[in-house]
Amino acid sequence: MKGNSNQNINSLIEMAVKVYEDRIPFNRLLGVQVESLDLDQAVVGFKMRDDLVGNYIQEILHGGVISAVLDATGGMLASVGILNRMIGASKDEMAQRLGRIGTIDLRIDFLRPGRGKTFHALSNMMRTGRKVAVPRMELHNDQNLLIAVGTGTSLVG
Repeated sequence: MKGNSNQNINSLIEMAVKVYEDRIPFNRLLGVQVESLDLDQAVVGFKMRDDLVGNYIQEILHGGVISAVLDATGGMLASVGILNRMIGASKDEMAQRLGRIGTIDLRIDFLRPGRGKTFHALSNMMRTGRKVAVPRMELHNDQNLLIAVGTGTSLVG
C-alpha cells in the first residue's frame, strides 16, 4: 500500500508541475521552470531577460517579477499539500479545489538588487491548515546571493 501511496503522490506532483509550467500563462511568460517539488519544498528557476528588467539603468530584475515568482512558488507548494490530502478524490474534485486556491496576503522584502543571469526561488511550508497555508519563500541569484524573501498566505479551504 505504501508504494501505491508514493506513486499517487508522485503523480500529483507531476500534475502540479504541468499546471504551473504549462497551464498558467503568466508563469510561461516569466519562463518559470520547476527544478524540484515535493511535499516539503518547491524550487523554481528562471533566466534573466531584457523584458524582465525593472530598472534599465542598473539592469536589475523588476520587483513585480520577483513578487510574482515568489507568489507562484509558494502557491505551488500549497497546492501540492492540498492535493496530497485529496488522494483518492477524482481529478474533477482536485481541479475544482485547485481552482479555489488563491493568495490572500503576500509580503515581500527586497534585500538586494536583482542582478544575475539566472534566479532560483524556493518555498518551504510553515503551516498548512484546513483553510489557509503559509509558505515562506526566498529568491537567490546565480551567485547564491539572497535577493528577496517573502511570506504568503494562501486560501486553500
